Amino acid sequence: MDQLALLFVLLLGAVLSVPVGERLGLPAPVLMTLVGIVLALLEFVPNVDIPPEYILPLVLPPLLYASVQRTSWRQFTANLRPILLLAVALVFVTTAAVAVVANAVVPGLPLAAAVALGALVAPPDPVAATAVAGQLGLPRRLVSILEGEGLFNDVTAIVLYHVAIAAAVSGSFSLPEAALDFLLSAVVALAVGLAIGWAANKLMDFLGDATLQVGLTLLVPFVAYVLAEELKGSGVLAVLITALFLAEYAVDADDVMGRLAGRTFWEVVDTLVTGIAFGLIGLELHNAIRTAAGRWGELLGWAVAVTAVVVFVRLLWLLPATWIAKRLHHKRDYDEEIPVSWRETVVMWWSGMRGVASVALALAIPLKTDDGAAFPVREEIIFIAFGVIMATLVLQGLTLPWLVRKLGVEADAEAEEAFEKELAIRAAKAAKRRLKEIQEVEELPDEFAEQLARRAYDIGARISPDMVDEDRRAAYVKRSAWGKRVRRIQGEMMSAARHEVLAARNEPGSDPEIVDRVLRHLDVRSLR
Repeated sequence: MDQLALLFVLLLGAVLSVPVGERLGLPAPVLMTLVGIVLALLEFVPNVDIPPEYILPLVLPPLLYASVQRTSWRQFTANLRPILLLAVALVFVTTAAVAVVANAVVPGLPLAAAVALGALVAPPDPVAATAVAGQLGLPRRLVSILEGEGLFNDVTAIVLYHVAIAAAVSGSFSLPEAALDFLLSAVVALAVGLAIGWAANKLMDFLGDATLQVGLTLLVPFVAYVLAEELKGSGVLAVLITALFLAEYAVDADDVMGRLAGRTFWEVVDTLVTGIAFGLIGLELHNAIRTAAGRWGELLGWAVAVTAVVVFVRLLWLLPATWIAKRLHHKRDYDEEIPVSWRETVVMWWSGMRGVASVALALAIPLKTDDGAAFPVREEIIFIAFGVIMATLVLQGLTLPWLVRKLGVEADAEAEEAFEKELAIRAAKAAKRRLKEIQEVEELPDEFAEQLARRAYDIGARISPDMVDEDRRAAYVKRSAWGKRVRRIQGEMMSAARHEVLAARNEPGSDPEIVDRVLRHLDVRSLR
């Protein structure tokens, strides 16, 4: 098997891991990691040969951009304090703790290299956390915090990592200079992210066509990342700022086709890139086995020590941080999504799985220092990082569903239904208001106006049938049943029309482009 064949195997596995994972009750990223481990144990499967410097730019931008589609700027600002405690402060604390322990237990490991190790294992993976949380039906507030932490902790960790690597390679370190680099990296990323977001928004208006707009969104995260990195900024932060800007401002409520096409496209990208990334994590077992030859006991001991620090520092940090957030929460004039019980705090603790960013940063460690010497204990650092990733991703990923069930942590279904009902009522009222505005300027027959009023009411009732009383619900159910029958018959009629048009594609003298144009028209009509 060559590298290209291995890539297609991972792509196929990424697609199959979603339905198989649902049936087995396993998150798709964890399942793909297990698939990668199995592939790594097969003799005919080659070692992965991807230049380390390409992993982050190719993998992180699309994954981060796809993750931002599930959040909003308001959600981020409302949870700013919990996110900062986890995504910034906890990353610093974890990095420092790992550096101290690793420097003490690993012979020949300089402090700067130990800090690099701490930085690369500090950030929990946003894709793994949200994929696991999404399948378990956790409370929305926990999912929001995990998403926010996952999106922004990479920013802190990657900047710390680059500072530590620079110190290890050059042999010198300046705290003021490092702090200035950290600040400039954030400022450059903010400027680049806003600029790319603004430009992409204008280009989308210019393009107009949904297909071209979706194609542009594929380029945007890569452009933001590469440009920010070229200007010595944080590429990850630039991607996040760009994605949040577009999610906030590049939204047209009437762009139905663009929204449907974009969501479908990014779900496909998210599935494939996630599958490849976590499959590659499992495949790194090849290199880990080679590094540990004859030294299993020693290297496993180091990996276990660092893993214990990573896991328990998170718990020791979360307990007081959650308590402080609760005390301050009562002083806020708006709702902040925080854990409300020790059970939710434990679930948040056990959701701190490491993944793509940690692997990419470990593999990106340079081979040599500035004076030409080999980077100190590079292979050992990669093995320890791999051990941390395997322990957190596989062990925690496989046991988290059991822990959630055991603790009884689940989403507040009543609150979600209440909010859905509220939105349904607002949607119906908005439709009725618009109908009244139209009636003021246009003369509508009474029967037609009454029919439109019922349809406005049905908009909300379709979303949440609970918004109507018993008598109206019975009438709605009867009308809905008739509507379903009409839609079924219309669907069969449209299906017959599509089959007839599609059959014309193979007829002599038929122009496929015209056939596709007519078929697209029928497809759009079918969505209405």
